[in-house]
Amino acid sequence: MRVKRWTAMAAGVAILGGCSLAPVYQTPAVSIATDSWKDQPWQSAQPADDLPHGQWWQIYGDPTLDALEAKIDQDNPTLAAALARYDQATAYIRQSQAAQLPTLDSGASLTHNRQSDHRPLRGSNQPDVYSANTIGVGLNYELDVWGRVRNLVESAKAGAQASAADLESVRLSLHAQLADNYVRLRGVDAQAKLLNDTVSAYTRALSLTQNRHAGGVASGLDVARAETQLSSVRAQAADIASQRALFEHAIASLTGQPAMNFSLPMLSGTMAIPHTPVGMPSTLLQRRPDIAAAERRTAAANANIGVARAAYYPSISLGALFGVQNTGQAGLLSAPNNYWTLGPSVVFNLFDGGLRDAKVTEARAALDQTGAEYRATVLAAFQQVEDDLSRLKYDHEGELDQNAAVQSAEKTLTLAFNRYREGAVNYLEVVTAQAAALAAERSALDLHTQQLRTSVDLIRALGGGWSQEPDQNQATAKTAMQP
Repeated sequence: MRVKRWTAMAAGVAILGGCSLAPVYQTPAVSIATDSWKDQPWQSAQPADDLPHGQWWQIYGDPTLDALEAKIDQDNPTLAAALARYDQATAYIRQSQAAQLPTLDSGASLTHNRQSDHRPLRGSNQPDVYSANTIGVGLNYELDVWGRVRNLVESAKAGAQASAADLESVRLSLHAQLADNYVRLRGVDAQAKLLNDTVSAYTRALSLTQNRHAGGVASGLDVARAETQLSSVRAQAADIASQRALFEHAIASLTGQPAMNFSLPMLSGTMAIPHTPVGMPSTLLQRRPDIAAAERRTAAANANIGVARAAYYPSISLGALFGVQNTGQAGLLSAPNNYWTLGPSVVFNLFDGGLRDAKVTEARAALDQTGAEYRATVLAAFQQVEDDLSRLKYDHEGELDQNAAVQSAEKTLTLAFNRYREGAVNYLEVVTAQAAALAAERSALDLHTQQLRTSVDLIRALGGGWSQEPDQNQATAKTAMQP
């Protein structure tokens, strides 16, 4: 009869062991009313945020940038902190999983005791002083009937996956910050070269004006105007040098190096703007780690509801205890000194003042919060990509017009300077043409740099560019976002 009773109990526990009080998880829906970007077509993507992001910065074809980006994973302290947070999350998984196994404890005590003469119910033949030696081993196992432990484990796993995605978000952000600062530095280098060339041209123009003044052909006003132009450009060059230093310092910090020990040589020429393949924005929901992190946090919040609801039901555990005990006499391990106990125990809270209700309400509110944050992250992602695509389109059109303006301004400057040398006009016309030409060239360089920066931001918005080359150094989230 006893065997049947234990068998029936074990069967019932096994059946109930499959229970989970967490709601069936569904990824929060985000309604997308259109199937295309305003400025570029896109294709539906299958969730796969664990796809390798690749060394996307190589599309810029700049060896110096490639070398700097390689230092991010090695030396950046912010990334190291994010990695440590991920390690904490994975350690919490192991802590949660430990509750799925029985605990085994042991203890021993060797005591010498004196009992009170007036201890209640003391027998007349009991000694005043006695020894008590005890050695025991205890086993306890919570029968996870209501899925509390399993939901804790699921929540911990989802949290670790979110932490892995956070790590990738930090990695992507740091690489993008470095690329952005490098692009701006190269833009400043192009501006510095333009200003240096302009200083040389204005110096020659001043020399010509001074010679003409010495010959009585030009007035002192022309010389003063030429000197003003030259000094103004030199001041702009000093400001550009200051900006370059700041970008250089930012790059040093991102690569884990002290700013005072870091420098980059000035490079001539401008970087090429990478071509954005048609349809690449379709990878938005595939590869953005922040979207994957938000979705995993929603899944963790869903599992926590199951943990909170399990408190409404009794906690059932199986315990066993075995040991030996005597009063200090020889033969502690002999058979008469052993003791043992075995059996299940049930604990059920009858009144908690509404604590369990509040815990469930809190868990449901947390699910609502994480779901809303997930939807907000997705919508923000679409906005960021749309913004960058629009900027790339219109800045490219603006650069074409600005390059035409540069050519016209240079032609105007050449004509004005020739007319000045021929004595047809005074130097004011040259100054006006010089200012217009310099402003046009600087605007063209700014538009080019802005497009490069926008391309970097687009890569960040897409979750890591469009290179499909595998990168073994990329630690990616292990769970894909559900559609």
